[in-house]
Amino acid sequence: MKWPKPLQQGRLIKRYKRFLADIVTDDGRLLTLHCANTGSMRNCGEEGSKVWFWDSEDPKRKLPCTWELVETAPGEVACINTQRANRLVEEAVIAGDIPTLSGYRQVRREVKYGHENSRIDLLLQDGAQADCFIEVKSVTLKEDGLGYFPDAVSVRARKHLRELAAMVEEGKRAVIFFCVCHSGIDSVTPAWHIDPDYARLLLEVAEQGVEVLAWQVAFSEEGMQLHKELPVLLMAPVSRPAR
Repeated sequence: MKWPKPLQQGRLIKRYKRFLADIVTDDGRLLTLHCANTGSMRNCGEEGSKVWFWDSEDPKRKLPCTWELVETAPGEVACINTQRANRLVEEAVIAGDIPTLSGYRQVRREVKYGHENSRIDLLLQDGAQADCFIEVKSVTLKEDGLGYFPDAVSVRARKHLRELAAMVEEGKRAVIFFCVCHSGIDSVTPAWHIDPDYARLLLEVAEQGVEVLAWQVAFSEEGMQLHKELPVLLMAPVSRPAR
C-alpha cells in the first residue's frame, strides 16, 4: 500500500474528540490533523511523540491533513489509521502473500452476512471450496512486550466473533485476522486485562474452528505491507490485575 502523498513529520500536542489531533510540524506550523481511529489509541498518543502525516492539498476538505504513523518508543512505529488494515490484508490476499488464504478466485469487501446485522471485511470465494469469511482487526497496543487486542472494551468485536463462529457451524471457513500495525510487536494475545469477555470468547470460537491469524506490517517511506506471520498466544493468563 502506497501513501497517498509523501509523509511529513511533526510532534503531537494532543488528540481530542476522537477524530482530531493537534501537532506542531518540524518547520514550526501548528496543524489540526484528521485522526482516522475510533479506538482508545492506548500507548499511541503520548504528548510530544513524533508523528507522520500527509497533506491531501484538497481545499474542499475541512481537515486536509491525515495522521498516519506515530513513534511509540525509540525505533518503534505504529500506524494509527485503522482504515489501512483492511486494505493491507486485501492486497496481501490478492497477491497470494498469505499461503493459508490463497487459492480463491474472488475477493469481496463489506458483504452483509450473519444474524446480527454484520458486514464481513473480506469474503473469499471459489466454487471449488467453502467460502472464507475474514474479519480484520488492527493491533497497535503494546504492553509488557506483547501485542494486545482490543485496546478498549468492545461489544462490537465480540459480535464479530459470534458471527464467525456461526459461519463455521454452517460449514464455512472463518478467520479473525490480526493486522499488527506496530513494528515492536512480535506476538499477539487477547487483552484479558482490558476486555476479558472478548478474550474468553476468542478462545471459545477458536476451539469451535474459527482460525486466528496475525501478520505484522513493515513500514517504509513509500508505504507499508504485510511481511511476516506472528504467533498468537491464546491461553488464558494465570493472573493479571485489572487496570
